[in-house]
Amino acid sequence: MPAGRRGPAAQSARRPPPLLPLLLLCVLGAPRAGSGAHTAVISPQDPTLLIGSSLQATCSVHGDPPGATAEGLYWTLNGRRLPPELSRVLNTSTLALALANLNGSRQQSGDNLVCHARDGSILAGSCLYVGLPPEKPFNISCWSKNMKDLTCRWTPGAHGETFLHTNYSLKYKLRWYGQDNTCEEYHTVGPHSCHIPKDLALFTPYEIWVEATNRLGSARSDVLTLDILDVVTTDPPPDVHVSRVGGLEDQLSVRWVSPPALKDFLFQAKYQIRYRVEDSVDWKVVDDVSNQTSCRLAGLKPGTVYFVQVRCNPFGIYGSKKAGIWSEWSHPTAASTPRSERPGPGGGACEPRGGEPSSGPVRRELKQFLGWLKKHAYCSNLSFRLYDQWRAWMQKSHKTRNQVGRRDPSPSPLPTGPAR
Repeated sequence: MPAGRRGPAAQSARRPPPLLPLLLLCVLGAPRAGSGAHTAVISPQDPTLLIGSSLQATCSVHGDPPGATAEGLYWTLNGRRLPPELSRVLNTSTLALALANLNGSRQQSGDNLVCHARDGSILAGSCLYVGLPPEKPFNISCWSKNMKDLTCRWTPGAHGETFLHTNYSLKYKLRWYGQDNTCEEYHTVGPHSCHIPKDLALFTPYEIWVEATNRLGSARSDVLTLDILDVVTTDPPPDVHVSRVGGLEDQLSVRWVSPPALKDFLFQAKYQIRYRVEDSVDWKVVDDVSNQTSCRLAGLKPGTVYFVQVRCNPFGIYGSKKAGIWSEWSHPTAASTPRSERPGPGGGACEPRGGEPSSGPVRRELKQFLGWLKKHAYCSNLSFRLYDQWRAWMQKSHKTRNQVGRRDPSPSPLPTGPAR
C-alpha cells in the first residue's frame, strides 16, 4: 500500500507479534492449527475484495483447552492488534470480526488477517486481497532494430495501481490468418515491455495487443496494427566527434559514423543534432542535417563548452517511402569554442560540410565575404578553406584594433592572394 494509505484497523499500544510468521501466511498458506492441540478456522478464507468493501469474518476454534474459547481470542491485521470493538462473540467457540471501507492491500501478496489465542499464539490466518480490477492498457508502441525482432512497451492503465498482483501479456498474430502468439521475454526495456526475438514475417501486417489480469478481473487494450518495415529503428550513431574549426570563435565541427544497421540492410538515413551549453538543460535541435555524417554548428558563443548529441532515422527500406523511428540520442560529446574579446551571437545552425550554409547569420556573412572579394579583385577560386582564412583574419584584425584603439571599421586587404 503506498505511503498515506492506511488499513482498516487502528493502531494498538500492545507490541505486535513477530512479522516473519505473518508474512509467510500469504505466501505459504494460512495455518489451520496453532500451538497446542486445538485447531481453528477463519472464514472466509483468502477473500478478494474491491477497495471500499466491507468484510465479515469469523474465527472458530475446535477443542476446549484453556484460552481456546471465543472470549479469549483476538485479531491482528498485518501484525497490529485490532480494536476489540470490531469483534463480537457469536458463541463459545466463534469470534466474529467486522471491517468496513477497506483500503488497498499493503502488499500485492495480500494482507495478513490472523486469529490469536489469549497467550498470543497463532490459531489461524487468512489473506485479504483488496484492490481494483486492471484497467485497459494503452499507448502501445513497437520498434525493430533488425527487421527480424520486435520490442513493444505499453502503459498499464489510467491509474496503473491496482494493489493486487496484475499479470500483463503481450499477444500478437498475423492480421488475416494465423493463431494468437504470446510474447515471452518481458521487462527488456522497462517494467511494461516485451521482446519478440525472431520468427516475424515481412510485408504482412501484425495485430498486437496487451491483456491485463488479476484476481478481480481482466482488461484488453485496443489492437495495434503495424508492418515491421514501418517501425525500423537503429542504434544511435557511434563515434561522435566534436572539434573546433581552426580559430573560428563561433563554430564547431561535428562528425559521426553511420549505424552499422544502415549498411547491413541497405537503409538510407537522415540525422538530427542537438546541443546545449554546459550550464543549461535546454537543448537546441538542428533538423536540416539531411543524410550527411558531418556538419558545422555556426553562430555559437565564443569561449563556451557545448554538449552535442546525434540521432538517426532510417528510411528507404526496400524502396518504402515511409520514414522509420528515430533512434535514441548518442552519448553527449563535449567541446569548447575559442575565446573572444567581443560578445558573440547566441544562436546556432548546422552548416553541412561541402554544401551551402543554411542559417541566416552564415548567409549574411558569406554575402559580406563575396562582396569583399569582388571589391578587392581577389581570386575567384572560392572554397571553405579560403572562407575560414577570411573569418580568422577578420577576428584577428578586430582584436588588433581593440588593442591599439583604432576605430576605423573597414578591413584592409587579405595578406594572401595576388590582386588582379
